[in-house]
Amino acid sequence: MKILITGGCGFLGARLARTLLAQGRLSMCGAEPRDIARITLADRVPPPADLQQDPRIAFVQGDLNELLARGQGPQPDTALVFHLAAAVSGECEADFDLGMRSNLDATRALLEACRALGTQPVVVFSSSVAVFGSSPQQALPPVIRDDTLPTPQNSYGIQKFIGEQLVADYTRKGFVRGRNVRLMTVSVRPGRPNAAASSFLSGILREPLAGVRARCPVPPETAVALSSPAATVAGILRAAEAGDGDWGARTAVNLPALTISVRGMVEALERVAGPAAAALIDWEPDPSIAAIVTSWPSRIDSARAAALGLRADASFDDVIRAYIHENRDAVKLPLERS
Repeated sequence: MKILITGGCGFLGARLARTLLAQGRLSMCGAEPRDIARITLADRVPPPADLQQDPRIAFVQGDLNELLARGQGPQPDTALVFHLAAAVSGECEADFDLGMRSNLDATRALLEACRALGTQPVVVFSSSVAVFGSSPQQALPPVIRDDTLPTPQNSYGIQKFIGEQLVADYTRKGFVRGRNVRLMTVSVRPGRPNAAASSFLSGILREPLAGVRARCPVPPETAVALSSPAATVAGILRAAEAGDGDWGARTAVNLPALTISVRGMVEALERVAGPAAAALIDWEPDPSIAAIVTSWPSRIDSARAAALGLRADASFDDVIRAYIHENRDAVKLPLERS
């Protein structure tokens, strides 16, 4: 089996690639497991060193639209595509054209390339909880279900929802076998902050653990829907593995979420790492970020995901402990209780 991961050198793409390599085999859409022969990572930046050294990894570098225009997207023997590449929420608000090119034009071009293969490859599209948004004219229901009407309130959410509909229609027409999954905010992400409005939901944990001050731009009582890196990758993989009957409708599946307040996240940090970590957080409101984040839902009923065997993280304390275990070199603060 040959697999393409767009955005494959980013945090989630690289983690997904490592998980696939460790498995060595994959059961796609309920079929018998097949050996993974090659994983192609398409991204603007090179892969981490460990992935570069694996002979099963190939890499194509560049802007996804340009790669697709040069025929460097899915090849005739590509069976499975994980489409993770995207411009994130904050940069889409700051640069409308960037978001449209990266999130809409690239998604359609990728689907067209898959259609041209004539082999109906499986396409797993990473959508987002940002397809849901609350406004004074149309408030969100208290709990979001798989069949709740998306009402995005920012360009990123709108582009992701359009992507879902494109994947659904290319699936209806028999061009691909599409699977739309709505990712929750992933925390704790390692590495550097990015331009996502939700970036601080990792930063208020990652930076204090590194002994660096962090800024929280929303009120402590702000409730959010989170998923650990491990749970997120498990959901993405399950989308590829599930049989058509188990997957169900062409509409998107909401991945499971752990609902917690920002105050609760900081309290978990203090329980795991001690008060010195929590003391490194500066509560400095940013109305523009707060407007985006507080418009997103925090309570998710993931019935379809549960039927596929997926579960939310049970404890945010454990999510922080997993981050510390996996990123020892990034943790500089002396830990009191880890």
